[in-house]
Amino acid sequence: MRPRSPLWCVAALTLLSASALPGTARAVTYGTPTIKLSAAYLSGAVGGTGDPTVAVTVAQSGADASALTVTATRSSRTTVAGTTDVHVTGTGTARTVAVTAQARGYTDLTLKVTGLGGRTATTTLHYAASPAVQHSPDARYLTGASDASAAVDAGGGYVLVANDEDNTLRLYDGSASGAPVRGWDLDAALGADKEVDIEGAARVGNTVYWTGSLGNNKDGEYKPDRNTVFTTTLSGAGAATQLSFGTAGHRLRDDLVAWDEANGDRYGFAAGTAAGQVPKQIDGFNVEGLEFAPGSTTTAYVGFRAPLVPPQNGGKALIVPVTNMDQVARGTKAVFGTPIELDLGGLAVRDLRRNDQGQFLIVAGSWAADDNSDPYALYSWDGVAGHRPVKVLDLPTADAGGWESVVSVPDPTAAGARVQLITDDGSADLYGDGVEAKDLTHPEWQKSRSTWFTLR
Repeated sequence: MRPRSPLWCVAALTLLSASALPGTARAVTYGTPTIKLSAAYLSGAVGGTGDPTVAVTVAQSGADASALTVTATRSSRTTVAGTTDVHVTGTGTARTVAVTAQARGYTDLTLKVTGLGGRTATTTLHYAASPAVQHSPDARYLTGASDASAAVDAGGGYVLVANDEDNTLRLYDGSASGAPVRGWDLDAALGADKEVDIEGAARVGNTVYWTGSLGNNKDGEYKPDRNTVFTTTLSGAGAATQLSFGTAGHRLRDDLVAWDEANGDRYGFAAGTAAGQVPKQIDGFNVEGLEFAPGSTTTAYVGFRAPLVPPQNGGKALIVPVTNMDQVARGTKAVFGTPIELDLGGLAVRDLRRNDQGQFLIVAGSWAADDNSDPYALYSWDGVAGHRPVKVLDLPTADAGGWESVVSVPDPTAAGARVQLITDDGSADLYGDGVEAKDLTHPEWQKSRSTWFTLR
């Protein structure tokens, strides 16, 4: 028999491979899986409730994503959080990773996705844990910035928060820990080269008034951007809140100094604003509170962190009414009412807030620069000059950060009334490495604390 040609053999094999043989399965080739994090840096708190989480997206070509598994395989510091402290939930392409902190500090967590065909991929989550908060199991952490300095209620449990290290306003869900829902960088609108050092806020209808500290910086230098009062207009509410810039004025500090000098230099504003004078001294010049007087949409109470009057321990806190604040925010010369001196037990105004019934709450704290361990207290007041504030409660000082903001005021006399306060944690060493929160490289690790207190 004559031998078959090679071409004939190739053709026969081709026909055989092209035929469908019953029960024969085609081999499937799987690609390398992928794993991506919504953020590479995450912050938690020891004993925290509702800590922030990270969204994880996984995929693998040729595979149903529901067949993929995500696990933690390594921790660089298990005392802070080990692999068993990493909790993964969700199905399909979208998973969520939460971490339970065991101790203060940092750890790098390796997350692995295992796909079909035995293929895997890994990524690293950089995790940081701050100390436990002993006094409030429902504390929440507002991440993305650490120097929360003023806040107003945006409705529906949402809070609009200013940060004194930048000119960005951030909207947070006040009931949850995590990053802001959205933010508005106002540098261009303000024409500011440096931070305004926002320290006070007050809302009238849909208009929010914001004031800088008006004082010198920590080195005793005058920075014009701090001499700013401006407005924003809100639309919508809650998670749907939107914000637009309004107007700004840049002369309130100058008007306060001129007014004080014209009235016998009673409060030493000229000396407090002099070159080389740092603001956080008992005889310094530093504004931290802003709220409108009872029944008024034009007269605003400007609360001072410094000076105390007289400037010595045991002195009284100072409030100066500005009777045309609506015009001051447009650049008009300020008109002042009779100053108010309040006995806050030797403490100064750190914030003040009023409800629709004219009831005030005042956060009282030290005038000093490094005051995290100094006393804080919450006072109620009726807004009437000459009427004495009443201490509602002493605020804890064992935790990092200083109490800075009252979000809104319930009826302080009602049983079970609760108030939400926010801290400025910018100077706090959150993670035990000696680095102040404001200097942390990664904003996800920067945070301020929101805490609820029962008044009665």
